[in-house]
Amino acid sequence: MEFLSDYGLFLAKVVTFVIAVVVVIVVAATSIQKSRGEGDDEGELTVRRLNEKYRKLREAIEMRMLSPDQRKLWKKARQKAEKLKKKKAGKSADGKEEETRPKTFVIDFDGDIKASDTETLRKSVTAVLSVAEPGRDEVVVRLESGGGLVHAYGLAASQLDRIRGKGIHLTACVDKVAASGGYMMACVADRIVASPFAVLGSIGVVAQLPNFHRVLKKHDVDYEILTAGEHKRTLTIFGENTEKGRRKFLEDLEDTHHLFKDYVRERRPDLDVDKVSNGDIWFGTRALEVKLVDEIRTSDEYLIDACDRSDVVSVSFQRKRTLPEKLGLATSAALEATVWRVLSAFRNQNIQ
Repeated sequence: MEFLSDYGLFLAKVVTFVIAVVVVIVVAATSIQKSRGEGDDEGELTVRRLNEKYRKLREAIEMRMLSPDQRKLWKKARQKAEKLKKKKAGKSADGKEEETRPKTFVIDFDGDIKASDTETLRKSVTAVLSVAEPGRDEVVVRLESGGGLVHAYGLAASQLDRIRGKGIHLTACVDKVAASGGYMMACVADRIVASPFAVLGSIGVVAQLPNFHRVLKKHDVDYEILTAGEHKRTLTIFGENTEKGRRKFLEDLEDTHHLFKDYVRERRPDLDVDKVSNGDIWFGTRALEVKLVDEIRTSDEYLIDACDRSDVVSVSFQRKRTLPEKLGLATSAALEATVWRVLSAFRNQNIQ
């Protein structure tokens, strides 16, 4: 027992020391950053050509299937073809400038309950709309979200509406899930492509909250809510809820549900919205049967085919982490590793 006590005290000292160092470093870094004005940088736009990515994957497989002698010949042929391509770049057979291929812009959205990725989506859409040509180019949104706050996903869906409003074809690819608010975003697209077991639908609205009124009452604790306006508060966490308040709350939920259904109906006129708006979810193949989606394919299949007809470009906007954030991540990782090493040594000592 004495060993355990000494070891626990040592561990507490180590953790305290590391935390103190982290706090000092973060405070110092924050002061330096403020003096330099580094916090004003909004982020960085990243653009990647997916044609090159898929080409390199294909070539890597082809190379490994060849014998050493065949590989040498293949490399020479490849280099010769690349030189010829560069020589003829931008020129057609008659000497005129060659027409560029259409563009397919790829944007990713990974949603949480607050649709936190909306800000980067907004900036990515703005960047794409500045160069995309209506009636010629396409935008593909790789969408993953199980839904969340109504107002947050309403704004995210509105960002996609900007693309269609400019006359640019929009395709939504769903590999895993686009439910509730996620489907609100997906339905904006001209075409929805989903994998066979992707989860779609859940066109409904839910609200839940605990109520501690009886606990407070049991301990003789009064809780007062003062409002100006009959419906300023309907259901509360600590106050006593009334049937009138519940009815009003349900009315608001029903109204939100009607707005949701109207939004989907307007963007997918061939869909029987009343049939699929009961909150149920459908897997990809079943979703195709009820017309929640238009095609069963993975996003990889869709983009590989798109490479044959267009230049496929991935566009993402990434906010640069501040210096304190970088230091915080690094030190927290180091702290976690230190604690795990100490605990592992402690467990090994006990086992012995």
